[in-house]
Amino acid sequence: MIIVSTDGSCLRNPGGAIGWAWVNHEGPSASGGSPCGTNQIAELQALLEAIRAHPGPEPLLIESDSQYAIKCASEWLPGWKRKGWKTSSGAPVKNLELVQDIEQEITDREGPVRFRWVRGHVGNHYNEIADTLAGEAARAAEAEGQSAPTSVAVPEPIAVQPAADRAKLAETAQTTAAPIKTPIAAVQAAADEQDGELTLF
Repeated sequence: MIIVSTDGSCLRNPGGAIGWAWVNHEGPSASGGSPCGTNQIAELQALLEAIRAHPGPEPLLIESDSQYAIKCASEWLPGWKRKGWKTSSGAPVKNLELVQDIEQEITDREGPVRFRWVRGHVGNHYNEIADTLAGEAARAAEAEGQSAPTSVAVPEPIAVQPAADRAKLAETAQTTAAPIKTPIAAVQAAADEQDGELTLF
């Protein structure tokens, strides 16, 4: 199974520069940005780019700290499609183009795609790397005022603090981060993308 962590960043939500990133737990990583968007757009773009970058028959598990993005790509998507891309209240689906692109990539991929929610900013190694890369891509997009695609290799496992910069990453390069385990009892039904605790497979 291929496991990939994704994250999105928006410097001033909504309307500020955004960045997205994905990190393969055993391979490369990639990130990119745009000068204007929302945190939801950034999170969905990260999922989309991760699926596109990992074709083939092997199962793909995407980890994200965005409950919104995970639900858009799994739980909510079938119902929206049946209703002509409308929500349960009849309103148009937000970020529809991205949602449809994700649905198409999942459909076209030979192997299955699954999603798992992880808590952000608690020392989850690959989530923290994705967070750092997404933030850097957003800042680069803001500075350049244009799309800012980048690609980097995944570093050795390290413990990363939520606000750590590259200097901190270098200082802690030999420290192994402990994996996060979220008990099922912690699952909540709230759809708040920052605080939601839903794990989907």
